[in-house]
Amino acid sequence: MRQWVAWRSWKLYYLNLFLLLCLHDACCNPLNNLKGFTEKFEEGLLPQITPISSPDAQPLLPLLAPSPLAPFSNSSGTPKLSGSCPLNFAAMDNMITMTSIDCLAPFAKYLANVICCPQLETTLTILVGQYSKNNKDTKLALNSTLAGHCLSDLQKVLEGKGANGTLERICSINPSILSEGSCPVISVQEFESLVDSSTLLSSCEKIDLVNECCEQVCQSAISEAAEKLAARGYGLSIVDQSTRASDCKRIVLRWLASKLDPTGAKDVLRGLSSCKNNRVCPLVFPNMSRSIKACKNRINNKTTCCRAMSHYVSHLQKQSFVTNLQAMDCADSLGMKLQEANVTQNVYNLCDITLKDFSVQVTQEAIWRLSVDLKLGKVSHSRF
Repeated sequence: MRQWVAWRSWKLYYLNLFLLLCLHDACCNPLNNLKGFTEKFEEGLLPQITPISSPDAQPLLPLLAPSPLAPFSNSSGTPKLSGSCPLNFAAMDNMITMTSIDCLAPFAKYLANVICCPQLETTLTILVGQYSKNNKDTKLALNSTLAGHCLSDLQKVLEGKGANGTLERICSINPSILSEGSCPVISVQEFESLVDSSTLLSSCEKIDLVNECCEQVCQSAISEAAEKLAARGYGLSIVDQSTRASDCKRIVLRWLASKLDPTGAKDVLRGLSSCKNNRVCPLVFPNMSRSIKACKNRINNKTTCCRAMSHYVSHLQKQSFVTNLQAMDCADSLGMKLQEANVTQNVYNLCDITLKDFSVQVTQEAIWRLSVDLKLGKVSHSRF
């Protein structure tokens, strides 16, 4: 009985989580975020959005109850750590536990770009930022040796709490995420002498997600600060300068994390990552020449064409969950590729392909089906 209750709580947690993601996607100013999408619908590059069947239909809102603790089993006992990492994991235990839930073993790969990896990177940034606040050297980076120990230790702690054991590979992270990389500035004193820290803090200490994703006030302040830090390096090529600016952005984010409390820092960093993720389609489009052969030029057999399109889209569904705004980018990208492949008819309308075929469909049945498939070691081929 207790196992059944835990399993039901687990499903409800993810149901609420997905609903919140979809609600967040719908909030941004459409005049700024969806600019150009009207023309794309008219040109047939995007699938039609199915209208609500009943004018009296009400939106489905999640229950704003405390999130239940996702069940996990710690079969390895207390993880054996290196003893060399100076980061204070104990002080960040609540956030680390939340990261382990967001990166739960069977779901991590499919929630990677939307939930798991942004939460993991946020946790790492805050750990180093809080460390710099209490470190005598007040440095915003670890040396490469300590960075390797800390990343390995955190992976062990997360795995002991039920997270996937291959997060470094899933999220494509390495020890440089905790070090200075190629950024020439790592001390707090030098940072604050080069950057207008008061303007940076006022721009980012508290952000409105809707306005920030559209107006990018905090993001612009971070980029400006990173460029000033990167300019301290001399004799670099254009490519190296770009890499250095990217590494310096991490330093800027750690500085912000050192000036905010962990909860406030998490809200800001997760908000910024959400804005960044929603700008691009995370899916990889495989070669479609064989799949859409029946759809090229004049379509003679609708059934064959639509079967091929359904098979192709089902492959995309298995890669990753995407947000609703990402789904629009993915549908647009696929539409362009279809045109380049000499598909002249609107196969979205012809084959009844809608945005739901690219995005997360928040139904308890879909989540239950996926969770069962994952537990059995397979992924459903049916459309959400």
